Amino acid sequence: MIPKKASPAEQPAAHLRLVSDRVGDASGIKLSGVSKTYRTRDGDVPSLRPLDFHINDGEFFVVVGPSGCGKSTLLKLISGLLPPTTGEVLVEGEKVTAPHGNVGIVFQNALLLPWRNILGNVMLPIDMKRLGRDEYLVRAKALLKLVGLEGFEKKLPWQLSGGMQQRASICRALVHDPRIMLMDEPFGALDALTRERMNVELMRIQRETRKTVLLITHSIPEAVFLADRVLVMTERPGAIAAIYDIPLPRPRSLDVMADPVFTELVQRIRKHFFSQGTLD
Repeated sequence: MIPKKASPAEQPAAHLRLVSDRVGDASGIKLSGVSKTYRTRDGDVPSLRPLDFHINDGEFFVVVGPSGCGKSTLLKLISGLLPPTTGEVLVEGEKVTAPHGNVGIVFQNALLLPWRNILGNVMLPIDMKRLGRDEYLVRAKALLKLVGLEGFEKKLPWQLSGGMQQRASICRALVHDPRIMLMDEPFGALDALTRERMNVELMRIQRETRKTVLLITHSIPEAVFLADRVLVMTERPGAIAAIYDIPLPRPRSLDVMADPVFTELVQRIRKHFFSQGTLD
């Protein structure tokens, strides 16, 4: 469902433009009438109402919404881990009907295998897909260098900090060179200072790899700091409340959080949850 434009009295300032009717090209990710209803013994449980939106190629797109609104379900639909109840998901112009290799997924916890060293964990998708190990070993080492983990290849996960483990999980998601990276609350388990550093690091990685990123978060400031656009979801069953352009210049540093535009955007997005009676 594409939200209606705000009334004149509700219109945001020019730098807080609502972009509910923005249309992208055929590349990237496109959802058309996508909904999800779970079938249970106690009856149907609607998770997502029909969604229509497009994520452009190379865009950093962030979804924010209250707990239980279907954010993680949305990620699973795009990755092909779940089929939609209605509608279709297109990735790079191809309909998603099953799990596909064009995405890398990063979860809230690093989920590294404790018996594999860091390089072995990064290479796990290559081993599972039975791809050319020599070729991708070079890429894995280059990614570890990119995220500042050069020299830690032979360490076991428990020997690294939480932030370092999450960097390794990002490398694992990128090692098979997917076009799209899906991230489900990737820094939610980290302390506040490490989370801020990881946000800056993630923007640098995205800028250098030019991947399309879809990130899910409960944090409104994190969403505004990272995104090119922010999609705001309603309570379950989730629908689109609004989509906002984030006009803050790139590259961004943590200093941007003192920018009045940043503050206004955070406040405007937060009002959606106050109006629903929820706030994460």
